[in-house]
Amino acid sequence: MASRPAPTGRLRAAPENFLDRAAIAQVADEARQGRRGFLRSAFAAAAAGLAAAPATAQPAGDPAILELPEHTRGLGQPVAADGYGKPSRFETNVQRRQSPGLTQTRQASVSFAPLQSLFGIVTPSGLHFERHHQGWWDIDPSKHRLMINGLVKAPKVFTIDEIMRLPSVSRFRFIECGANTGMEWGNVAVPTVQYTHGMLSCSEFTGVPLITLLEMAGVDLKKGRFVLAEGADGSSMTRTIPMSLIRSGEVLVAYGQNGEMLRPENGYPLRLVVPGIQGVSWVKYLRRLEVGDQPYATKDEAIHYLDLMPDGTHRQYSGIQECKSVITTPSGGQMLLDQGYYSITGLAWSGRGKVKQVDVSVDGGRNWKAARLQGPVLDKCLTRFQLDWAWDGKPALLQSRAVDETGYVQPNYRQLRAVRGSRSIYHNNAIQTWLVEASGEVKNVQVS
Repeated sequence: MASRPAPTGRLRAAPENFLDRAAIAQVADEARQGRRGFLRSAFAAAAAGLAAAPATAQPAGDPAILELPEHTRGLGQPVAADGYGKPSRFETNVQRRQSPGLTQTRQASVSFAPLQSLFGIVTPSGLHFERHHQGWWDIDPSKHRLMINGLVKAPKVFTIDEIMRLPSVSRFRFIECGANTGMEWGNVAVPTVQYTHGMLSCSEFTGVPLITLLEMAGVDLKKGRFVLAEGADGSSMTRTIPMSLIRSGEVLVAYGQNGEMLRPENGYPLRLVVPGIQGVSWVKYLRRLEVGDQPYATKDEAIHYLDLMPDGTHRQYSGIQECKSVITTPSGGQMLLDQGYYSITGLAWSGRGKVKQVDVSVDGGRNWKAARLQGPVLDKCLTRFQLDWAWDGKPALLQSRAVDETGYVQPNYRQLRAVRGSRSIYHNNAIQTWLVEASGEVKNVQVS
């Protein structure tokens, strides 16, 4: 194997936990407190608010009920002419949004998923966030090839048809860009959850375990400790994947997403799925896999996607997306129209496994209540949480704090910056705060 330059600068291993054992035990104890009393008081407060509201004259009748609408009296539309269903025209505001603030080529390179408008845990393929390093391509699958070389006995070249003939698996997995929430490092309070956390999506991916293809090529598992994955786009995106992740069968060479073929902007016809690892390692338009005995230190991992630490060192290969959560409703840019009952809901995830618990605070972290986790709770997948809340019309600071099955606790900004400083871009998993003003308007703020 050809020699490669050693990475420059001092390096630091990842990760860190931000709470000591005593603090973790306190978090677990808080979560064990029951929610029945809180739920009872929430509904009582909501009822009191309604009782205190001034009486208003009731309309004679609701025309939407009394008068039959046209769609009840007439003939509907035929089967979609183009053969592929589209959302309702009343949902056209639910769309990915572009950002002019990140790396650009000759066109926008990032679009953010509308987390505030999504339900459950699965992101529709057409709303999945995008990150392009040299634009996206719609590649002819009949001409695409996947090569395997390096420390293997028999280098292989696969066509898409040959890969799709092999036994497949389907798994629900989240994918998060390493730069998700990156603007918040510098106290830049972008307005909505779509921009703070929208480089995050979750899909059912279908494909062949990478280890299967490597074994077909006769991989040397004694010497081969890393795999270089290379994409076929103009940037020739390359990332080092540890063999320890691949051996488990978790890493997939995927061609399917949410029951259909990958979308072009998400890597059609082949991409890697590397569960729990930052999205840049999920190489799109996958064309080559090289087995080697050491990390490759390519341009996309020796210069970019590094964490600058307070003492000047760099964390390299810090790809795991640590435990994180965010409230999506109510969230920035939304408006609470009246006092009373609301269901606080959001998403939690961890690159190290399952989410164990999520706590929610409405007073900026002084008090916490255990939220309900909506099933299924899956490994390295988004988890939906909910908490009942009676808003009394006073300002509130909404936060969520996730804990994963390893015991890792999501940090606040004070804890995060004490270890990581404030000059980073990547891997910001700090607690997000939404300010609900007395007017009902919700804004993005930071609470240390």
